[in-house]
Amino acid sequence: MLKSPRSLLALVSFATSLAAQPATPATPSRAPNRLGVIPVLEYHLIGDRESRWSRNWQRFAKDLELLHARGYRPITVRQLVERRIDVGPGLSPVVITFDDASPGQFRFVQRGDSLVVDPTSALGVWEAFAARHPEWKGRAVFCMLPSATEGHAFFGDKGIQGQRTEWRMKKVQYLARGGYELCNHTLWHANLARMSAAGVQEQVARAQIALDSAGTNVQMRTLALPLGIWPKDRGLLRAGAWTDPRSKRTTRYTLDAILMVSGGPARSPYDSAFDPLRIPRIQVFAEELEMWLGVIERRGRYVAGSAPEPSVRAR
Repeated sequence: MLKSPRSLLALVSFATSLAAQPATPATPSRAPNRLGVIPVLEYHLIGDRESRWSRNWQRFAKDLELLHARGYRPITVRQLVERRIDVGPGLSPVVITFDDASPGQFRFVQRGDSLVVDPTSALGVWEAFAARHPEWKGRAVFCMLPSATEGHAFFGDKGIQGQRTEWRMKKVQYLARGGYELCNHTLWHANLARMSAAGVQEQVARAQIALDSAGTNVQMRTLALPLGIWPKDRGLLRAGAWTDPRSKRTTRYTLDAILMVSGGPARSPYDSAFDPLRIPRIQVFAEELEMWLGVIERRGRYVAGSAPEPSVRAR
């Protein structure tokens, strides 16, 4: 349900205070390390409480502050795979992903005749942070479900958390316009190991069709593996096609990156062992972020140099 005007005012004040805080001093320059590891973070529910699968929205705001203070700057999965790591000399890349398209990640509130982003949703927190750190603008990855239950259908429907079904496509359009990467998470979070080859291709292709219906002209080239479970034929997560039995229209897809559900930090795309079709992630809950940042520091993190680094376009 929508929060009361009084509580919303308090929340807006909190978000505004974040945006008004002075920028964190720049991290001292580090020696370049193009082969260092890169954290790919995974968030699920964003809300009022902390749990195994939920991050408190104020804690999420502190996560962004922590990453910035430690010299991390965000890039998308697409940038990672294409080696377009434009974070500035002495700084390190971080990829921040959101799975399952829940309302807490992107919630609208109605103000008169207008819709605005709820400042307590992940996107609201992100955009307040980006207002004083412009290099964060549009640099998150949203792995979406078009047709899952319990509000996990393009960030909420059927009145769940006050979200109207007709707002779903507006949210997709908002993210596309903002430059955020839109990621395929299948049609309804399917266990792909239990599906036929035709079923796997239908799950991936119909997720793309749902995105197409928003008129964004965005092709999703990254897929977050539902439940971390692979299909019997992993080649179907490189490319495939599905034909609608009614319209006879065939939708083809090609994927450049597959996000796993866990596994620790990712290798650098300049590392010969880097596999874009098996990118591990770090789930953020409790104190996991702080712990993994320490591990990455000891293992050796990716640090950008002063010279432009060679990039490669995904196929």
